[in-house]
Amino acid sequence: MKKVKFLHTADLHLDSPMVGLRHLPQNIFQRLQQSTFTALKNITDAAIKHEVDFVVMAGDLFDGEDRSIRAQAALRNEMERLAEKGIKVFAIHGNHDHLGARSVALDFPNNVHFFNDKVEHAVFRKKDGPVVHLYGFSYPERHVMERWILQYEKVEGADFHIGLLHGHFEGVSEHGKYAPFTLSELLDKDFDYWALGHIHKRSILSQQPYVIYPGNPQGRNRKEHGDKGAYIVTLTEAGSELSFFETADVFWDETVIDGKKASSFNEVYESCLAAIDEKRKDGRGTLLAIRIDQLHPDLTDVKEKLDNGELLELLQETEKAEASFVWTHRIEYTDNLVVDRGELIKQSDFYEELFSTIEQYDDIHSALSPLFQHSQARRHLGMLSEQEKEELVADAEEIVLQLLLKN
Repeated sequence: MKKVKFLHTADLHLDSPMVGLRHLPQNIFQRLQQSTFTALKNITDAAIKHEVDFVVMAGDLFDGEDRSIRAQAALRNEMERLAEKGIKVFAIHGNHDHLGARSVALDFPNNVHFFNDKVEHAVFRKKDGPVVHLYGFSYPERHVMERWILQYEKVEGADFHIGLLHGHFEGVSEHGKYAPFTLSELLDKDFDYWALGHIHKRSILSQQPYVIYPGNPQGRNRKEHGDKGAYIVTLTEAGSELSFFETADVFWDETVIDGKKASSFNEVYESCLAAIDEKRKDGRGTLLAIRIDQLHPDLTDVKEKLDNGELLELLQETEKAEASFVWTHRIEYTDNLVVDRGELIKQSDFYEELFSTIEQYDDIHSALSPLFQHSQARRHLGMLSEQEKEELVADAEEIVLQLLLKN
């Protein structure tokens, strides 16, 4: 059976300056500065370990159009490691590292094919195996707003067809709307896989065929939180398989602590320490944001230490020298809302109607139907128990009341 295995990555943003993070301890900031290079090394290690046939890189290899010598040298060194193992690389440039930039360019080994500023196809021939056609283009300039997807045309003579595109999936992305496309436009090309780049959040747009944003391999700010990595993809005549692996050296993460039962500063502190230990990753760093929900209004001493930064400093102090650090960069809280329903009803007929509607509400399945109909989400959802339904309605009531009373 004909088979090829490859690695798909995008948006490496090598040598990202990590803007606005110099307030971090020097060792943590330096670790973060080096993290995009560490992620690149982890990608190379994975390609060698899994013995892939080739690697595809879907744009924004470099963070800036100047393509620092440091970043180019790091990429070249990793490409040479792949060349030693006979692994090919197919790469496109995106809006951050477009071809129109004027910069000193280093030469790369022969195993690397950079697509030019026109949609072209490259050929990969596996020894005694299948032929693969790969299609893509590099941005000729930073602002590419045209529908370049219209220029992709399937060239016969290959067993598998893979598209590389650094662009904007219309209707769902907040990123720059470069090289826009729709899912139907991709599927109409009848390719076996679409290797996308530009969106830094991992996303599977289609499974037949796979259309994938792998996300960036290293988060660079608090908005780029969660697992970061790349995909190993196997294409066969019978179908395709993929697996995700982590590449980031420093993770951005968030956690919520239930403050309802806390009755002292020590209990809040211990809860934070437990949350920090839960987020610790062996050999890797984490930058963590903590939110403590529903603190009791009477815990004024705790809130004072939260407001003046004492608790934050206490949590940070023990992490400065940790290799597997969990550095809390932000901590916030919300009050436990104490509601006197009778008093609110006296104030307005609106509240009487609101509470009556909540008590009679029994159509939770309709409200959640979009979630259960989602192809990815429903895999992780089971039937709700009566207690879970009641808890969801109670949580919704609390959120509504918090918003109403806050305003």
